[in-house]
Amino acid sequence: MNKTSVAVIIFIFIFFFGLFLFFNKSGKTNNSVQESLTTTFPSQAVETKASFAIFTNGTFREFTQAMYHNLSKDAYIEASNPNIIKVKKDDVTWNDFFLTLPLKLTHECLTTGTGQTFCTGNGGTLRFYLNGEKKEQVLDRVIKNQDVLLVTFGNESEEIIKKQLERVGLSL
Repeated sequence: MNKTSVAVIIFIFIFFFGLFLFFNKSGKTNNSVQESLTTTFPSQAVETKASFAIFTNGTFREFTQAMYHNLSKDAYIEASNPNIIKVKKDDVTWNDFFLTLPLKLTHECLTTGTGQTFCTGNGGTLRFYLNGEKKEQVLDRVIKNQDVLLVTFGNESEEIIKKQLERVGLSL
């Protein structure tokens, strides 16, 4: 082997060794930057629990069927207590939660998972109570820890609504 061939082989070896060191160092730099960002801005797990109940014409709606359970990683209900919402992400609204369920809810109408429709003006009024207070607009509110939401349709008296509120409050 002549001196030129040996020099070319050494040059190629040094070139590839240099590339290896360069990319290896870049990877470490990116990892340390990533670790620094993670340390500076740690993600916080959200552990919010809220309670809800839906009544239609005095009938308590149960969410015991599997079709309602664990439908989202952000906000969901489980079979063990289907009136407790577990929220795992910041800024989840009541509407975000209800959109995960096989039902439709607006401020005027409720369509259940079985297809029954209950709209204000058609034999009753759809009302919302958040933490015991009647609210006209509740669906766009962020679910907060220990919130209690009652959705009720019908012509019930305030006394009956009070009993419904007590029932949903017992779930938490």
